[in-house]
Amino acid sequence: MPPCSYKPRLVLASASPRRLDLLAQIGLTPDEVCAADIDEAPLKSETPRRCALRLAGAKAALVAGSRPESFVLAADTVVAAGRRILPKAETPDEVRTCLELLSGRSHRVYTAVVLRGPDGRRAERLVETRVTFKRLGEDEHAAYLASGEGLGKAGGYGIQGRAGGFVLNLQGSYPAVVGLPLYETLCLLRGLGYPAA
Repeated sequence: MPPCSYKPRLVLASASPRRLDLLAQIGLTPDEVCAADIDEAPLKSETPRRCALRLAGAKAALVAGSRPESFVLAADTVVAAGRRILPKAETPDEVRTCLELLSGRSHRVYTAVVLRGPDGRRAERLVETRVTFKRLGEDEHAAYLASGEGLGKAGGYGIQGRAGGFVLNLQGSYPAVVGLPLYETLCLLRGLGYPAA
């Protein structure tokens, strides 16, 4: 008989359908999806990059605590205009405020990825992407608000949807702006011994 092949469990510590889609794009399907319920508010004077790393680390730690036998993958995306961290827009007014701040200027998107292994090891990566939006007219603001696409998204927009038409320039990782940098995620998984193709 051929030897049994054991594949460790992979848990995605996120309820984001976009992150699931991105993992599927590179041939990975988590064995479980477990959203980590944490307070995502930035700390006073916290920089955007530190905020992204802290939140991704907290999500990974929370889920790994109840699943010690698994690889636990967590990520967090922070959109920043200068040092100002933009919210995950929950209302149309918040979406409008974010769009007004981003219109006609460059901003940075920080996506942190943290992986916890079943042996207790931990690895992390932070990806910074610079995105430049065109200057938006009032009709574009109104149409985007009416679409509802910006609700629940960091910075009040999703680049994989209508807001992709606002982007003049992008320097860095497109999938990181969507929510998960794929190259870096594969590097983390392979580095800790997960059999990612």
